[in-house]
Amino acid sequence: MNKTGIAIIGFGGMGAWHGKTISAIEELSLRGTYDIKPERCAAAEERGIHAYESLEALLADPAVDIVTVAIPNHLHRDVCIRAMEAGKHVVCEKPVTLSSQDLQAMIDASKRNGVLFTVHQNRRWDEDFQTLRYIYDQHTLGRVFRIESRVHGSRGIPSDWRNQKEFGGGMVMDWGVHLLDQILHMIHNPLVSVYATLSYVTNENCDDGFTATLKFEGDLTVVVEVGTSNFISLPRWYMLGENGSAIIQNFAQEGKIVMVSDWENRDAVPVVTAAGLTKTMAPRTSETIKKYPLPVQTADVKDFYRNVVKAIRGEEPQLVTHAQVMRVMKLMEAIFESARENKVITDFEARVCAAGE
Repeated sequence: MNKTGIAIIGFGGMGAWHGKTISAIEELSLRGTYDIKPERCAAAEERGIHAYESLEALLADPAVDIVTVAIPNHLHRDVCIRAMEAGKHVVCEKPVTLSSQDLQAMIDASKRNGVLFTVHQNRRWDEDFQTLRYIYDQHTLGRVFRIESRVHGSRGIPSDWRNQKEFGGGMVMDWGVHLLDQILHMIHNPLVSVYATLSYVTNENCDDGFTATLKFEGDLTVVVEVGTSNFISLPRWYMLGENGSAIIQNFAQEGKIVMVSDWENRDAVPVVTAAGLTKTMAPRTSETIKKYPLPVQTADVKDFYRNVVKAIRGEEPQLVTHAQVMRVMKLMEAIFESARENKVITDFEARVCAAGE
């Protein structure tokens, strides 16, 4: 097989992950890495990965066809553009950069130099998302009117550059970029409105959590939430449809689907509360509902890189496109604006269209 050469700029946690992943892909040949920290270059050498003496040396290597950029967020734009100007195809870690203006400059560099440019939106291959998307696409619950997507932690925001706003830190940029990409990848209806709040529980400099309410055409509301001070986590996914509900508790895909089996039988035994009876909120009787296991889906995150190689060779379309990445960036900007000004953003689609002109 004629393998495609690839090198990694930045050999921290994600850079090392990329190295391990790339090494397991037959279509790719890992040529080496470069990091500004000598100890990280040494760590790469200890793993049998060549460490270039400089960024210039990496970009000058004709055996390198693709460059993966895994460095702090605020450095993405300049390094990616530099790599594309050197004729390299580029895979950039998320978030691609800090603004839609910077992103447009990166897209322009890709087009100007005739090279592929994409973003590592790897959580499209998360199996919990794949399962939820399957339920949605199959119309299992009938018309879906609400989806909730959450990730919760209890250790606060990381203490490195990720808690510095000027470096592209914060949970909207860190985890929000994944959850928002998943939603926009799954739902193709126009986005009617965006309203968001940010939290600063453990850090005053940048957001350590957020809640965004997205309303799509067709009467669908999506709540996307990230929290870092949650000692009791809410479900990873919760979906409500006309004919039933689905819950996915965690990344391990523990959960279930509960659907109505007898719409005509709505009777229930009243629930006794401290202040009286309620029949409206009493649970359905067992003979009117059915419980089903989740239709668990599987995925291989290495398919991201396989697609990059095939897209370069002209064998299939690029999966993570410029338009998709711009849409996510515009949504993150709308979330920041909504939270800052405490207002509902209602012209999101117009903003996206303007970015594509």
